Amino acid sequence: MTNKRENSIEISKAEFQKMGYKLIDTISDFFDNISDKPVTTSKSPKELQKLLGDSSLPKHGSAAADLLTSTSKLLLDNSLFNGHPKFFGFITSSPAPIGAFADLLASSINANVGGQILSPIATEIEKQTIKWLAEFIGVSPNYGGVLVSGGNMANFTAFLAARTAKAPKSIKEDGLSNSKQLITYCSKSTHTWIDKAAILFGHGTKSVRWIPTDASNKMNNQILEQTIKDDLKKGHQPFMVVGTAGDVSTGVIDNLEAIAAICKANDLWFHIDGAYGAPAAVIPELKELFKGIKDADSIALDPHKWLYSPLEAGCTLVKNPKHLINTYSSHPEYYNFSLSEEGGSLNYFEYGLQNSRGFRALKVWLALQHIGNDGYIKLITEDIELSKYFYELANKHPEIEPVTQNLSIATFRYIPKDLEKMDKKRDTYLNTLNEELVNNLQEGGELFLSNAIVLEKYCLRTCIVNFRTTKKDIEESIEIIVKEGRKTHEQLKA
Repeated sequence: MTNKRENSIEISKAEFQKMGYKLIDTISDFFDNISDKPVTTSKSPKELQKLLGDSSLPKHGSAAADLLTSTSKLLLDNSLFNGHPKFFGFITSSPAPIGAFADLLASSINANVGGQILSPIATEIEKQTIKWLAEFIGVSPNYGGVLVSGGNMANFTAFLAARTAKAPKSIKEDGLSNSKQLITYCSKSTHTWIDKAAILFGHGTKSVRWIPTDASNKMNNQILEQTIKDDLKKGHQPFMVVGTAGDVSTGVIDNLEAIAAICKANDLWFHIDGAYGAPAAVIPELKELFKGIKDADSIALDPHKWLYSPLEAGCTLVKNPKHLINTYSSHPEYYNFSLSEEGGSLNYFEYGLQNSRGFRALKVWLALQHIGNDGYIKLITEDIELSKYFYELANKHPEIEPVTQNLSIATFRYIPKDLEKMDKKRDTYLNTLNEELVNNLQEGGELFLSNAIVLEKYCLRTCIVNFRTTKKDIEESIEIIVKEGRKTHEQLKA
């Protein structure tokens, strides 16, 4: 009598090996030839829907090998490839190949990294990953933290910890209704996550003070100090200031040291949104830009942005991890888990919003070992140098106006040669032209970039967090931008 249950899910060892070898061959070919592919598909949503078909959920199953083959083709022929050397849009890095292996291994073990007892070694790997990430960006390895899905969740996790630490202790029982208005401060260039947090967690958008930026696009700290004083006079309760380490539009880093001093003087939680830029703190030449990072009560950073991890991988670091436990820990009678920190145990459900959690840490942990500290310094430095090269080439070209360059983000505008013939509507036209140009480039498939609004100018924006990008890719991209810019200009004039 067999001790195996008959079912349609199981795949035999021989078949699994055969399918796996074929899939690895397909993926390795994809990695090797990615630069020859379009950056993104040109098919419309309706065309993609047609590929999938509109049939009902299958009543009977299909052969796993056939499904894997057809699905591989479907994805490889109809995706946007952020690992393509000419992908410069938003902030999603080219994924380290070892991360693909890590995700396969992690999903095979299928650890639930919510409780220590459910994920013995996975929990320890995540703890070590958190320690290494703290060391990597130059803060104390005693920071605790948790891996989450991305920047929004990393910042949300810190926001709630800050609220628990600084709000009246009655907030857990009474909610916000009996509290003074809790006020958050951030620069006008801060990512929209702060608005979402204020809405979702019951504070309302009026609780956010958007502090103007100075000429260099950094938060104006004089206005910050005065705004805090004004709110205290009005009877409000300031509780958190957000400093940005690499804003999403231009890559600027706020004066973190000055913000830290303001927070200390007013007993406020100092949070750094370093989802994009924090890894650049590893570069010796940039240490001065990150002065003050060690004083942060919490830091958000995304390994899937500039540590080349596959999605999803965000991270919240907290100077005193007990603030996470105070915020998130819950122990109903049906939880048979030891309390965190008893005998060295750690239950990650006490550190964040999730109970059931996938093993995100493995791909980050393996990449940190595979690439090493010095390897990351080399890669991140090269990305920054390539961004500067993009800016330099833009500056040399008569039809491109460079606007900003910080970290690995450059912004610029396409300006037609014959524009001087136009009337006073020049600025409005340029904004329209460059917005249309961004759309055309994104749809064209030759390269992919995004946009930024800088000093009311609609700009093309390139962010390089890509280990495949070379100088040749950037030289070719300048040519593509100018070619498409001329074409778009002619279309708008017609």
